[in-house]
Amino acid sequence: MIEQKFLTKSKFSKLIEHTVIAKRISYMDAIVWLCEEHSIEIEDVRKFISPIIKDKLEAEARKLNFLPRRNELVFD
Repeated sequence: MIEQKFLTKSKFSKLIEHTVIAKRISYMDAIVWLCEEHSIEIEDVRKFISPIIKDKLEAEARKLNFLPRRNELVFD
């Protein structure tokens, strides 16, 4: 079961960060890779993704136009 493999958001977040760095892939790809590698349903890891990783995923999604861009303040 997932809880036995990862136990906490912290441990899963570290695995994601390590995978991103080691494989030089995006956060989205790292999560998918970890799910495939450990035979975990992607829907099941939702509760193990920390707010920091969620922010990084959101930034990636916005960059790839998967989510609408936010209005940004521009200072000249």
